[in-house]
Amino acid sequence: MAIKFQYNKTSQQVLEKSLRMRLRALPTLQSKESALRMEVRKARDQIKELENELEKQIGSYDKMLGLWTEFDPTLVRVKDVNLSKKKIAGVPIFVLDGVEFETKQFSVFNRPKWFLDGVSLLQNLGEIGIKRDFFELKLNKLEYARKKTTQKVNLFEKVQIPGYEDAILKIKRYLEDEENLSKSSQKIMRSKKEAREEKEDSIW
Repeated sequence: MAIKFQYNKTSQQVLEKSLRMRLRALPTLQSKESALRMEVRKARDQIKELENELEKQIGSYDKMLGLWTEFDPTLVRVKDVNLSKKKIAGVPIFVLDGVEFETKQFSVFNRPKWFLDGVSLLQNLGEIGIKRDFFELKLNKLEYARKKTTQKVNLFEKVQIPGYEDAILKIKRYLEDEENLSKSSQKIMRSKKEAREEKEDSIW
């Protein structure tokens, strides 16, 4: 990104102000990026744990194969998902506080004896699955925020800060050259004036 500027003191002051602003903001952005990286890692680990737990739960109920053919899945449904909100590294994130299930009434006398276990199993699997999906959404949001923050850090570090520093240096050199040239011109003019005055004095 090319920094637009003019070779004058006002432009230099504007660039110096922009540079100071970015130098102050950079450590905060770097801290945010680091915190988001850590949170992304934690969210990935949580998803992996939930997936492993889901497999483990399903595996432990292999003996109840009849559940999947005889059980009525409409007996259990999700009634509500309780959420709250908090900020993680400045990013607003929903927090899953719990899952509420609703179970239809049924007669245990007309059902196999494992039906109650089936209800409990579905609720358990449902909660783990919802948590897993929830953490997937959380991961996506955190990953997006991390990428945007990384882009901004890179923009400041590799483009804007060096660009402003280079532009300010160019203006300083230009103004110094202008000042030196002006001094030299004044010196030459003074020398010519003095020479002219000496010549005039010698005539008289």
